[in-house]
Amino acid sequence: MADTNLNGLRVAILATDYFEQVELTEPKKALDAAGAITKIIAPQPKQGQVTGFNHDTKGDTFKVDMPLEQANPADFDALLLPGGALNADNLRVVEKAQDFARAIDRAQKPIAFICHAPWLLVSAGLTKGRKMTSYHTIKDDIRNSGGQWENTEVVRDKNWVSSRQPDDIPAFNREMLSLFSQSKPGASTAQSSTRSSGDQIAPEGAYTTESLLGNQSSRDMRNATGQQETMKGQDDVLIHGDHPGLQNQ
Repeated sequence: MADTNLNGLRVAILATDYFEQVELTEPKKALDAAGAITKIIAPQPKQGQVTGFNHDTKGDTFKVDMPLEQANPADFDALLLPGGALNADNLRVVEKAQDFARAIDRAQKPIAFICHAPWLLVSAGLTKGRKMTSYHTIKDDIRNSGGQWENTEVVRDKNWVSSRQPDDIPAFNREMLSLFSQSKPGASTAQSSTRSSGDQIAPEGAYTTESLLGNQSSRDMRNATGQQETMKGQDDVLIHGDHPGLQNQ
């Protein structure tokens, strides 16, 4: 079994408002328990906080440890990107977020990402030739960017580990800890591409923020689906309308 003692490993958790909450909190708990030093980083956080989403409803607020504008990727050993369509769609267009991800990857430091999070890596131009998974609705975005998308619960490719959705978090955490442990001083730098079994996506009729938004931009959602979203800062999030069940691809 891989050594998952991460004492002192510095992990940047990059997110903005309306990330899928469990995709930040559960991996962060696993990292903290293994001894890593985790820092939540966000671009221009409002009142020093970011707000999560629990499926289709507003979640909790979390203290931001450092604004992205002050964060130096050289000060971190690894990067964690939680999902959530609104979070990922907004983060992908932030140039400093793209630069941060590029710097981490250029240094061959590990990156763990889940659900819609790879949108940032697509926009940063990092996905060509890389193997990964994601929420199934953005598989075309990954393939169109030159990435190799796989429908499995977790994918390891060199310094990357990825998963599809909250149900995959146990496998995601396991492989994330294994990958991150290789970045400790004195750890072996050999990294292999591995993948776990599991080829099923969210069950028919599952109702999540991801399924509501699919691969549509949050800016286009109303026109694309006939649903209406009203967001008033951090104070109110309302999503109306029917939602189709997910389909296995």
